[in-house]
Amino acid sequence: MPMAVGVIETLGFPSVLAAADAMVKSAAVTLVYYGLAESGRFVVAVRGQVAEVKRAVAEGINAGEEVKVETVITHYIVPNPPENVETILPIHFTQKSEPFRIF
Repeated sequence: MPMAVGVIETLGFPSVLAAADAMVKSAAVTLVYYGLAESGRFVVAVRGQVAEVKRAVAEGINAGEEVKVETVITHYIVPNPPENVETILPIHFTQKSEPFRIF
């Protein structure tokens, strides 16, 4: 079954922490990537079914904005990323994320 990916970029670590926490608590998704984008911007990505990812991203945006207004810079959802995108970009399940994978 296709797995969507949802990504949120924030300004500052507290916002990305709040977003990641809300995302995994609000929907059946797995955190697959977290990283520093540049200049204090952070990115968090989750995988799961399309509806679950949409709910997780919406809750992550709300939580990130609660930390401080306008800390969520951008977000995006890809419903069914092709295999070559999964291979190149850090959005695939890894040994670290696999134990937490929700089917």
